[in-house]
Amino acid sequence: MSIVAEIVLTYIPPKRKKTPSGWISFNAPCCQHNGQSVDTRQRGGVIQEGDNVSYHCFNCGFKASWQPGRNISHKLRKLLQWMNVPDDVINKLALTVMQENEGIQVKKNIVELPKFNTVPLPDDAIKIANISKFNKHSMAVLEYMSTRNLNLDDTNYYWSPSLGYRDRLIIPFYYEKRIVGWTARTVQADKQPKYMSEQQPGFVYGLDEQGPRKVFTIVCEGPLDAIHIDGTALLGSEIKDQQAMLINRLNKDVIVVPDRDEAGSKLIEEAIDLGWGVSLPDWSKDINDISEAVSKHGRLYALHKIVSAAETSPLKIRLKEKKWFG
Repeated sequence: MSIVAEIVLTYIPPKRKKTPSGWISFNAPCCQHNGQSVDTRQRGGVIQEGDNVSYHCFNCGFKASWQPGRNISHKLRKLLQWMNVPDDVINKLALTVMQENEGIQVKKNIVELPKFNTVPLPDDAIKIANISKFNKHSMAVLEYMSTRNLNLDDTNYYWSPSLGYRDRLIIPFYYEKRIVGWTARTVQADKQPKYMSEQQPGFVYGLDEQGPRKVFTIVCEGPLDAIHIDGTALLGSEIKDQQAMLINRLNKDVIVVPDRDEAGSKLIEEAIDLGWGVSLPDWSKDINDISEAVSKHGRLYALHKIVSAAETSPLKIRLKEKKWFG
């Protein structure tokens, strides 16, 4: 399979179907850009034959294709953009194809979807909801959850009596319903490290919860923030290429909510580069992240402020950024 076909097939939305003739059908991303209404009947189609790949919209009629020896056409570039392929991936792909056509040897590892292995939780970990008798350590974890406005039905919170973990809240990382990592957050204010984690490269917390009914996904830095607003978390303040690919594959509007610190400012620039929306909610200056907003005002308030403050214009985002961090 050619690298062009690989990129196109990778970014087809999860909601798809394959016909007996080999076409992969999905909601066409081109119609609203060509004077038509948004496609909801899976009228877009991709077919791959060997190294060749073709796209045809059976609604608005838009077509794009590629075969070996050709460069990336303007139409194919537009299609990739409409499929939420990051600009840097498209540019690298175009350069790779051009160099191959000129006989230059290049590496083909542009960006690959990450694969996550199933991993065990810390020894003797048990769901907090299943604990029948609490001791002082497990009770301290439960009290911490209360202070952070975390509910037992948010996710499968765990606790372990093992030394090193008994004063920590364990949050599993799920991908395709498998546990592929975890983080254990201390509930003691002066204990270091604050987090002990098992995390695989490229992972995005909360992807399994971003169902088809959601029109947007909120991206933040930490898992507790994501839990509060049913969003996703980067588990850091940098967007890795593989994380961008996984989030774009959700085929939803993306709203990034940074923490109010220096790292958050860098995250804003990365979000702008990816064409994602950014929300800088107008909550008080003493609130630095989503968890603090929830603790002070509640989940509905925080979510309302995030959605109402979302912007996609880079100019408007940067104007708000100066005030937000000022």
